[in-house]
Amino acid sequence: MRDLHGKSIFTIDEGSEFDTAVVLIHGFPTSSMDWEPIWPALSRQFRTVTLDMWGFGFSDKPNTRCYSIHQQADLFEALISELGIHRYHVIAHDYGVSVAQELLARHTPSHTSQWLSLCLLNGGLFPEAHHPILIQKLMLSPLGKYINYLTGFKQFSKSFSSVFGAGSQPSEQELQEFWEAINFNEGRHVFHNLITYMNDRRTHRERWVSALQNAPVPIALINGSVDPVSGAHLVKRYKELDCRLDYLAELPTTGHYPQVEAPQTVLDAYQSFLSELGASKETITRPLA
Repeated sequence: MRDLHGKSIFTIDEGSEFDTAVVLIHGFPTSSMDWEPIWPALSRQFRTVTLDMWGFGFSDKPNTRCYSIHQQADLFEALISELGIHRYHVIAHDYGVSVAQELLARHTPSHTSQWLSLCLLNGGLFPEAHHPILIQKLMLSPLGKYINYLTGFKQFSKSFSSVFGAGSQPSEQELQEFWEAINFNEGRHVFHNLITYMNDRRTHRERWVSALQNAPVPIALINGSVDPVSGAHLVKRYKELDCRLDYLAELPTTGHYPQVEAPQTVLDAYQSFLSELGASKETITRPLA
């Protein structure tokens, strides 16, 4: 645990012997455990860094309505600075894509750290192309705090599984592990507070879309096409808005959690992206798997 901006935040930092880092930004309502399927492969090549954002996983989870994407971005900036990371890639998913957009909007050539690339997995980059499922809509409504008390493992499993591909459904064990991490330190009671990120996306839409359109770093999209929340329709909107796009991998049978559903496919696509960038030899000499 680290103290970042006065908050107790769970962090992971492996491979400090590597010159280049990959910073992983997880989604809602889960935690850094989302990265477990691809973590070992990445950590053989990079300094691999992540944290459980405020209100998630093993980090502090106060019952407050003031969670914001900007605060989560502050935590990542603080961690990168505290660890003395100077060269890094970013991979973001779900809620984390908004955090990455805010970080991108802040990034200028004067930064002492060199941001090398951004890889975006499924997530609501544009509010008009984000199709939240029913439970998310209810959580955001005035009924949200009551829905928390009515949502048990059975309801969670049904909603969570609904965004996965038909052939890549989470196992019972995976569902139990996700549920345990969510409920750690009574985490379920903040669902209706965390979900306010959907309002942040509407409020800051122009800033965050502009960050993608004018990005100073190469961007990859690795997208699970059958995701009902941010699948193929998200890619279509991304192109319509003429956002920077240096690499695209569309996974036709994969849903909202590509790194969990098809980890090797995601790793292969990410390797291809880095290779197309002409990443340094020491970065790509060893295979990801």
